[in-house]
Amino acid sequence: MTTMTTAERRNQIAARIADSFTHRASAFAIRNAQRIDARGIAEQAWVICENGVIAETGADDTASPFTELAESHGIGSAQIIDAHGQLLVPGYIDIHAHGAWGNSFDDGPHGIAMARAGHMMHGTTRQVCSLITNPFDVMARNLRNVRDAMRMRPDILGAHLEGPFISPLHKGAHDPACLCDPTADRVDSLLEAADGCLRQITIAPELPHGMTAIARFARAGVVPAVGHTDADYATAVRAFDAGARLMTHLFNAMPGLLHRKPGPIPAAVEDPRVSIELINDGFHVQNPVLRLALGFAPQRTVFVTDAMAATDCPDGAYKLGGLDVRVTDGHARLVSNGAIAGSTLLLEHAVQRAVLELGMAPASAVESATLSPARVFGFDRANPITDAPLGLVAPGYAADLLLLDAATWSVQHVWCAGRQQR
Repeated sequence: MTTMTTAERRNQIAARIADSFTHRASAFAIRNAQRIDARGIAEQAWVICENGVIAETGADDTASPFTELAESHGIGSAQIIDAHGQLLVPGYIDIHAHGAWGNSFDDGPHGIAMARAGHMMHGTTRQVCSLITNPFDVMARNLRNVRDAMRMRPDILGAHLEGPFISPLHKGAHDPACLCDPTADRVDSLLEAADGCLRQITIAPELPHGMTAIARFARAGVVPAVGHTDADYATAVRAFDAGARLMTHLFNAMPGLLHRKPGPIPAAVEDPRVSIELINDGFHVQNPVLRLALGFAPQRTVFVTDAMAATDCPDGAYKLGGLDVRVTDGHARLVSNGAIAGSTLLLEHAVQRAVLELGMAPASAVESATLSPARVFGFDRANPITDAPLGLVAPGYAADLLLLDAATWSVQHVWCAGRQQR
């Protein structure tokens, strides 16, 4: 008997996930769960899903007639999953990740499918595909690839451009030869290539055309993010007033928080319009600072992974764009200068760390990986991209659901748009 290799098995999983979206979602129900979302915790909870949307929710200790409702939706006993007390949470949403399973979102259709599968299997049901700085024609091509994939499957929400409009002083793992100023012609060329798929773009607002670019992207429906920047406090305030609504990975690739030189961080924290990305791996930001940061902006903290191709893979040699990366003990660094080169974090582990290691309230931790990222793009309400809103286990919301082990918070089962993926 031939044993399937890891690569073969993962290719098979990626193909199965992609194929699932070509079929209509089946009706199903889950009961006997502990439901946790941004609104709090409900015991003995149940949910009924139909056509990829949550139709009904309730709890067995109320008067809600679960059996009658399930039957009215055509759900028989074979379509009812007994959660046996597992945690029922909304599907995780990662708005800043570059890849997984040895592939990047820059690697064309196959790379997109593989990287998405790697995150899907760990509970990230929806994803904004982050693209690294590259020559302009390459970035335009990569945008078109994400656009095409987005039109074929609902789990891909669009693209995030992390560059090329970032500061050479805080470039991180981006190729300095490809960095440039966001002039009007460059902005327009990227918007044209994206053709509606660009969800967010990281910009250093202090660049000569940074403020005008932020305003132009915001008018086009793209969320500008302040990041990879040397901006001071006043410049960051101006950027948020110009239309930036996000801060790219808080603390990383920006001036630190100093008492007489505050920098951009307080500008984001004090502005209720701004959401704040946080890489909760204990490496990009160490635990004592993470505990402080979790209290900075409740409901506006967004867990992201910044995950690169080595995510859910062994240590070794990898690529980030055209740059060589070495992963040791799960930490990715550029071979050339030792700079941190993204992460190998999964949102599954970010939520686990938040609850089990940092002591974050369960509902708040789940919110940071579900409703908070959905809010950034207006996906927490009906919209033309996702149709049904994302981020809660509530009637009318997309049937993006996870069952987690109640003790370890590890992902056991995954549904995206009503299709079971794990």
